Amino acid sequence: MRRWDKPVNIEVAAPIQVEALDLDAQGIARLAPNEEELSQGQSGKVIFIKGALPTEVVRYTIISDKARFSKAKVREILKPAVFRAAPKCAAFGVCGGCTMQHLNIRAQVAIKQRVLEDDLQHIAKVKPGEILRPMGCPTWEYRHRTRLIAVNRSIKKGTVLIGFHEGKSGYVADMLACEILPRHISNLLPEMRKLVMGLSIVDRMPQIEIAVGEPADPQSDDPNNSRPVTALVCRNLKPLTGEDERLLRAFADRHQAWIWLQPKGIETVAPFYPELGKLCYRLPEFEIEMPFQPADFTQVNHMMNRALVSRAMRLLEVQSTDRVLDLFCGIGNFTLPLARKAKQVLGIEGLESLTTRANANAHHNGLVDKVSFMRSDLFEVTPETVAFWGKAERWLMDPPREWAMEICKALAELNVQQSDWLPQRIVYVSCNPTTLARDVEILCHEAGYQLSSAGIINMFPHTSHVESMTVFDRL
Repeated sequence: MRRWDKPVNIEVAAPIQVEALDLDAQGIARLAPNEEELSQGQSGKVIFIKGALPTEVVRYTIISDKARFSKAKVREILKPAVFRAAPKCAAFGVCGGCTMQHLNIRAQVAIKQRVLEDDLQHIAKVKPGEILRPMGCPTWEYRHRTRLIAVNRSIKKGTVLIGFHEGKSGYVADMLACEILPRHISNLLPEMRKLVMGLSIVDRMPQIEIAVGEPADPQSDDPNNSRPVTALVCRNLKPLTGEDERLLRAFADRHQAWIWLQPKGIETVAPFYPELGKLCYRLPEFEIEMPFQPADFTQVNHMMNRALVSRAMRLLEVQSTDRVLDLFCGIGNFTLPLARKAKQVLGIEGLESLTTRANANAHHNGLVDKVSFMRSDLFEVTPETVAFWGKAERWLMDPPREWAMEICKALAELNVQQSDWLPQRIVYVSCNPTTLARDVEILCHEAGYQLSSAGIINMFPHTSHVESMTVFDRL
């Protein structure tokens, strides 16, 4: 038998002390090296222990044994960490979403800050001139959109399961509430089970996407105007029957929801009942109202997004004479606030549907004379592309997880050419510290920038997601 083919579920009697935590919130411990490892100058085998925290002494059960490491789960905590917290959600440990609920929120933030600093140091070989104070927000009921609530027929339970996937699994967690969703959305989970179970296409509705917008008038005495707007996008792989339509309309009326349908691709998303409505979020500091559709990309955390935009504006230090580029602009989340301060702003996005929506939002906010939008493939960028965009003193970049490497490479080439197309300051909003660090390496070692400041934004409390903001200045 090969070493890595050992059986699973091995109960280990000897306790072990946990040294660190990975971003999946698994405790990291290390066995004492054996004679062979000592003779080769190696350290002991690493054990990743689900449910364990740094400083804790635990007993554990091995569930997967490999040559270089083992994966395990906690069997008994002999000495708990001072920063251990009681998980609030009943689905914790099964649902794959909030892997850090057993960790005090301050410790969560500290771990994420350390991940960012470590990646900058070890991958980019750069230390920020200033560490920005971490940005936090309310830690529960913050998620105003869910990209996917899976729908699955459970033969064993005899019902539909509506929730999130179990950790690293294709199965759907059996959950009747979610503590990070707004309370009225969490309360809908069991009601949506009943709805889908009553449809003729019960086995052909694989997902429901939720988007929550701000109230039409938060100060209104009319509850129809002062409650959040809730849109549910039902993925219907078969046409609805007349009875299905009746059930959906009744559900919408009963729960004040706006039902949308998606029979095919994302382009087929359309309102079903009622036919009219408006989803939006607001940025009061900049007098911006941002209408959006439920399938549009928007930040899931409205309150944190307000703070994010505010900090980006301050760090960018936009002057009234500046021309600014907003790369990966989406529907204009940063572009329109920038237009309140700058002389001119160009928002650039890869999808024409988003630039169309962003342009409509510019009209909605009366900013068409100060902002324009362009579709451009931001994953295929050359120095000539940058020159085509035109000279701008300041850039803001908010790329997806794939990072902005081609843009950074183009800036490095321009630096070699001693071009004046390079911006003086860049504010980079990232959702992945590892890919950010790879871009930082190019910007700081090849493109002629210094990393002036960096810090995290805890956009997704209780999860391993690390959002951050960095500032670059030309040397």
